[in-house]
Amino acid sequence: MKKLIIIALLLTGTVSFAQNKNTKAVIEVDGVCLMCKSRIEKACLSTKGVKSANWDVDTHKLKLFFDENKTNLKTIQSKIAAVGHDTQDIKATSEAYEAIHACCKYRDLEVVDEH
Repeated sequence: MKKLIIIALLLTGTVSFAQNKNTKAVIEVDGVCLMCKSRIEKACLSTKGVKSANWDVDTHKLKLFFDENKTNLKTIQSKIAAVGHDTQDIKATSEAYEAIHACCKYRDLEVVDEH
C-alpha cells in the first residue's frame, strides 16, 4: 500500500511539472483578398502543431496559436511562402508568387488598388 501511495505521488508530481508549450504569435503576411486569406490559413493549418490561424485582410496580420514542441514560426512562414505569400521574414519565390490567382497579385499596385 505504501508503494502504491509513493508511486501515485511521484506520478502526480511529474504531471504537474509538465509545461504547456502552446504559443500565440502575430505576424504580417502580404495578400489582398479572401482567396489569399483561405490560402494563407490553409498553409498554416497544414503545418503539424498549428492549432489555429486567422489572417485579417485589412491589417495583413496573421494570428497564430501553435505547439512549440511540434513547429516554430520559421517553419510556418516557410509554408506560407511556399504557397506564394510574403511574410515579415520570408519572401515567396517568384515561381510560387506567379502560381497564385491574378486577383491575388499583392505585389502589383493595380491589383492592390482594385481591392
